[in-house]
Amino acid sequence: GMATLSDQVKTLGPEAGRPVAAINGDYYYKDRPYTGDPKGLQIVRGELVSAPCDWTCFWMDPAGRPHMTNVVSRFEAIWPNGERTRLGLNEERAKDAVVLYTAAVGTFTHTSGGRELILERDGTNPWLPLRVGQTYSARVRQVRESGDTPLTKDTMVLSLGRQAMARALKVAPGTVLQISTATAPDLNGVKTAIGGGPPIVRGGIAVGKNDAYIRHPRSAIGWNKDYFYFVEVDGRQRNLSVGMTIEELSSYMVKMGCQEAMCFDGGGSATCWVYGQVMNSPSEGRERGMANALVLVQKK
Repeated sequence: GMATLSDQVKTLGPEAGRPVAAINGDYYYKDRPYTGDPKGLQIVRGELVSAPCDWTCFWMDPAGRPHMTNVVSRFEAIWPNGERTRLGLNEERAKDAVVLYTAAVGTFTHTSGGRELILERDGTNPWLPLRVGQTYSARVRQVRESGDTPLTKDTMVLSLGRQAMARALKVAPGTVLQISTATAPDLNGVKTAIGGGPPIVRGGIAVGKNDAYIRHPRSAIGWNKDYFYFVEVDGRQRNLSVGMTIEELSSYMVKMGCQEAMCFDGGGSATCWVYGQVMNSPSEGRERGMANALVLVQKK
């Protein structure tokens, strides 16, 4: 789904802490019915929501240290005969693909055709919410020869496109299979991660390059050993702001003292929120709905 930055901040419960600042997040899929599917990785308070796409991600390790790396999905289903099938997660399923769905995508898979396996917990083994870097033992509750299967907080659905059905082992209710959410690098224990890109500062050196010399609204996150920087640049507004190129933003982040920095989605999505107020002038004249956001909270 899609929601403005202001509305996304409001979804945080008091247990998360006091929201101090927020910035728009990853690029996203715009077409129905998967509008708002983030392009890359998303982990929210430990729950794995969206798969990485082998592009730049911002993530915090279990010790609280920030990282900016490419993350590669190793998600797969391991069938009873030992065969392995690569998986997508909560995204549009192609005819030759296999995708795992959880309730994070909604109440139904929104698929059409194919074969769908409703999966439940096998015994007392670890189960939902889905975590990264884990292997789950799943029992097939039901096999459906159609799409748009219902989802609940206690079930997952493994959806096989028509072409993938011919290659996959046919299983019956009661069959136990394994689901792996491994990644490279290993993100086991990570509770916060969000996609974006490209990287624009590495080791204090500006590395952002322009595909074309065009200025746009931009959003970015940067950091050094002392500070995090949420940076938003307005643009596309005649007589008000013209934006920045990738190279200009890269140099600006270095000038502020960032040792590492990466872009988030820009254009009409570029939005910065501080203490309850949108601080910038979004290029479309109002806040635009977006897939996700990064929020800084203050805890007692």
